[in-house]
Amino acid sequence: MTIYLPESATRGDGAEGKVPATLPVLPLKDTVSFPDTVIPLAAGQPRSIELLNDVLGGNRTLVMVASRSADVNEPGPDDLYDVGVVGTVARMMRVPDGTLRILVQTHQRVRLTEYVSTEPYLVARIEELPDVVEDTQELRALMRNVQSTSAKIIEQVPYLPEELAIALANIDDPSELAHAIAGALRIPTEEKQALLEELNVERRLRRLSQILARELEVISLGSKIQSQVQSELERGQREYYLRQQLKAIQEELGETDPEQAEARELREQVEAADLPDDVRKVAERELSRLERLPSQAAEHGVIRTYVEWIISLPWKTSTEDDLDLTKARRQLDRDHYDIEKIKERILEFLAVQKLKPDARSAILCFLGPPGVGKTSLGRSIAAAMGRRFERISVGGVRDESEIRGHRRTYVGAMPGTIIRAIRDAGANNPVLMIDEIDKMGAGFQGDPASAMLEVLDPEQNTTFRDHYLDLPFDLSRVLFITTANVLDTIPAPLRDRMEVIQLSGYTEAEKLEIAKRYLVPRQIERNGLSKSKIEFVDEALELIIDGYTREAGVRNLEREIGAVCRKVAREFAEGKRTRKRVIRPRTVTELLGRRRFIEESKIRPRQPGVATGLAWTPVGGEILFIEAAAYPGDGRLQITGQIGDVMRESAAAALSWAKANVARWGRAVPDDWWRTHDIHLHVPAGAIPKDGPSAGVAMATALVSLVTGRFVRPDVAMTGEVTLTGQVLPIGGLKEKSLAAHRAGITTVIAPKLNQPDLDEIPPQLRRGIEFKWVDRVDQVLREALEPDDGDRPSRRGRAASRPSAPGDGRAGARRSRARA
Repeated sequence: MTIYLPESATRGDGAEGKVPATLPVLPLKDTVSFPDTVIPLAAGQPRSIELLNDVLGGNRTLVMVASRSADVNEPGPDDLYDVGVVGTVARMMRVPDGTLRILVQTHQRVRLTEYVSTEPYLVARIEELPDVVEDTQELRALMRNVQSTSAKIIEQVPYLPEELAIALANIDDPSELAHAIAGALRIPTEEKQALLEELNVERRLRRLSQILARELEVISLGSKIQSQVQSELERGQREYYLRQQLKAIQEELGETDPEQAEARELREQVEAADLPDDVRKVAERELSRLERLPSQAAEHGVIRTYVEWIISLPWKTSTEDDLDLTKARRQLDRDHYDIEKIKERILEFLAVQKLKPDARSAILCFLGPPGVGKTSLGRSIAAAMGRRFERISVGGVRDESEIRGHRRTYVGAMPGTIIRAIRDAGANNPVLMIDEIDKMGAGFQGDPASAMLEVLDPEQNTTFRDHYLDLPFDLSRVLFITTANVLDTIPAPLRDRMEVIQLSGYTEAEKLEIAKRYLVPRQIERNGLSKSKIEFVDEALELIIDGYTREAGVRNLEREIGAVCRKVAREFAEGKRTRKRVIRPRTVTELLGRRRFIEESKIRPRQPGVATGLAWTPVGGEILFIEAAAYPGDGRLQITGQIGDVMRESAAAALSWAKANVARWGRAVPDDWWRTHDIHLHVPAGAIPKDGPSAGVAMATALVSLVTGRFVRPDVAMTGEVTLTGQVLPIGGLKEKSLAAHRAGITTVIAPKLNQPDLDEIPPQLRRGIEFKWVDRVDQVLREALEPDDGDRPSRRGRAASRPSAPGDGRAGARRSRARA
């Protein structure tokens, strides 16, 4: 607070004497001092306390300058304004917390021209800035306007004392008047500093008049708003009183109040609902609150919605399980082809439920690529068990409240997706499918995966508490089924609560059966056709599977079948066809255009340094072409194709093994050959990220093929992790990789010997179409993969150089350096 004193009171000994050329500078935070005033200050910074101690031991004079930013604890010269006020410390008091309280009497306005010292505190050279005053009629009019406006503000603002209005009315000096008013107002520091720096008194008063007018308008508007709020409160109290009287009159007349009718209807629903005792107690308590509230109250609708949610939930309502295992087996076989492992697991669950009805439900996780029937399988399970089915998708969910609900304190609050799905099912034991559980993510609103821990834990979900309901709901009777494409993105605690069942991709024979049994009839019906109008022969379906789709599931296959049906439907609709259309291979090409996919082994480059590897992806298996090339250099290894760190390390291990062992697989290589050539490994396609160790044997084979000039068999694909000692370690996803090899026309797959037990998971028809070679050493891989070096390979003209030939073998070097474009 700034205290105004008359000029006679502020002109002490320190003011009458000449101001020193240099003075210590005391920075002010969030305030500006004006001449001819007394200002109380508190000092807590160590250098400010040291400055005041030195000033009190001297002439007690200093310069006070406002800081440009309140966030700087120890402002420097660049952080302070250039104009301040000279002041004399009139009184000082030490506080027990170590800070100082001082009372400063201000004098002249000065400009800081140069800082002569910054340690231990700021010291600056100063020059006085006297006022510029011209006694005019406009100046006197501005003084009266400022005095009048400030008096109005003082009447409405509680922080300004009434005595200030009397003091301002008795000031005749225009400069003193401006200083007194500016120091008393609560306006931004920048505006106060601008008033201090204005030397022309008339312009200063004009700017101050504008500020006062603005402040008076804001204060008047605030008073108006306050009066409106007060009148609204009084009107609300009046309406409440009148409604209470109307209620009493209606009771006397026997008329029904709409609010009472609504509350009575809710109470009847609560009494009729089969609620647990603790839930019924909460519902009746909320109903009692609802009956006491007027309908205009903000909480009236919140309570009504809450009670309606309690009534709508199936607290004790459940469906009776159909535990006929034979019927369930027929249902599963009718809806899905193959997937025997999942069918057996469902039948086992039904058998346990039949023998022990109170057994807890299992938490199943269907893991597999898109389009293999994970979601539709959940519907079949519900139909086989005679339960209701509900599905929720949590892909992309980043808010924990989506699972647990919002608390009722928030506007528009509602229960989470779990409780909403239970309400929609109308029973407390449905089959609840949680789709895309691997695609949940944490955000600043919380981690939904952590909220799922309670939902999917049979030990905890008996008392699941939604934030909106704030009541325990038993989820132990719900059969939860989750679906995922990958396991890596699911947190380990959540993954531990689920029984993972793998759904791999389908073979071509399985896709053919699925198309004949399910996809073709469904698309014929959806497109308004019938069996009398369209028929697919097996060869046509095989062409669509092999030439127009490349997937682990059957989603795109159904899409292409639907495209054929739509074109045939158009022919019938336009009257171009009246007889049955038989879809043959030639017809497929006519309707769908040219074949989109060919066997990938047919586009494999036929040259040394190229090997075929196998990879696993979330959407199924894929084949990889590992390409190696050599050129003059200094022995560096370059790897391209968006390769991850693990795959780079695998390539380095394969190169080291090849350097140490290549001599046993071809002609001798000079000792300096590796030092004088760079090796480039490329794994197409370059736009697809790749990682993992299972391409190690393919990289080693490509390197040995490059250096020796021996071709890799085009019908062979391989997978396995390689070590520096030449061991072949086991890998994952053998079934998916085998399916990819089968789709690509590969007839021989080289795999780690330790993966031989995984052969049981591969369908019999796939095992008959592929010959598996089980190996545990890289030497065995090379024996199976490399073509014999018998010197009788046919010559290939027009091949460009892909790597320099090894010295001493011109013919083999020339043969190895040719490549087809």
